[in-house]
Amino acid sequence: MKIGIIGCGGIAFGKHMPCMKKDGGFEILALCDVIAERAENAAKEYGVEGARVYTDYTELLQKEKDIETIYVLTPNRMHSAITVAALDAGFNVLCEKPMAINYEEAKKMLEAEKRSGKLLTIGYQHRQDHDVQYVKKEMLKDTFGEIYYAKARVLRRRGVPTHGVFQNEYEQGGGCLVDVGTHALDTVLWLMNNYEPAYVVGSVYHKLGSLPEEMQGNPMGTWTTENFQVEDSAFGYIVMKNGATVLLETSWALNMLEGESVQYQLCGTRAGCDNFTVNGKLRINGVKNGVQFIEEPSFAAGGIAFYDGKSTDPRTEEQRVFREACEGKGELTVRSEQAAVVTMLLSAIYESAKTGKPVFFN
Repeated sequence: MKIGIIGCGGIAFGKHMPCMKKDGGFEILALCDVIAERAENAAKEYGVEGARVYTDYTELLQKEKDIETIYVLTPNRMHSAITVAALDAGFNVLCEKPMAINYEEAKKMLEAEKRSGKLLTIGYQHRQDHDVQYVKKEMLKDTFGEIYYAKARVLRRRGVPTHGVFQNEYEQGGGCLVDVGTHALDTVLWLMNNYEPAYVVGSVYHKLGSLPEEMQGNPMGTWTTENFQVEDSAFGYIVMKNGATVLLETSWALNMLEGESVQYQLCGTRAGCDNFTVNGKLRINGVKNGVQFIEEPSFAAGGIAFYDGKSTDPRTEEQRVFREACEGKGELTVRSEQAAVVTMLLSAIYESAKTGKPVFFN
């Protein structure tokens, strides 16, 4: 698949371009970044011979007629504008998470997708995690019954990104909530197959961003307190229209001992599951023959029906699924309308925290 990449920063080098190379089904024809050197370096390492370099994404969209698909890997503020322009220009688009800086911008992307007839997906690769795929299949078999209570969380004791613009509110729209909390919320809503929220109550904290260097202890490096413009922890209480409740907990810096990775807990009328273990191992709990049980499925390569023993890195699977959908060989795992609900809920958590009131949805 012939593609163009807009945004050649950390997520491009750390996730998408290496995984495209691993998949083997991509040709990167053009790259764009506001810093020319980054695009040039990306072209040398991952582009085809003679890959073109741009600093203006509109020029890339106008000139590159052989490209089929655009990857939008920029700071959050530009997700909507670039995606809309790319869709309107006739390209399929994969945009990194979160979908947009707010729900209004996400709706513009949905409208552009509809009028263009092209494909749009969002970079929620945790849907491809082995345990998440397993739980989804069990959910579709009604193993859990009605899921009426869930937790979604990524709780970092210290994990503040100190590179790029992660702490810049203007560029990103928020901190831990839109960076890592968005993954946990997307995962849980997808597993529940519930995208109809009734109301949200949110709490957002800026408590540890002002800590002096000697109290930070951040593995990603020391942050500058005056540049720490976004929240360091955030929490949401979400009630769905069918009465189900979702608790969202997320942090970059929080004085606690749990968390780190994307975690979920689902409680249904027939069974439940969680990966709240130290190593993130999936546990399914229930009652059989009058006896409580706990199952811990094994995800060794080739050990379960939907994997064939080949590489199953979720980030590479994300690339394959999107590529095959663009080629007409499969379906998207992440649909744009689902990602838009995630953005709507994130926006509502910020609004509720600001006003001190619940946010209700029609």
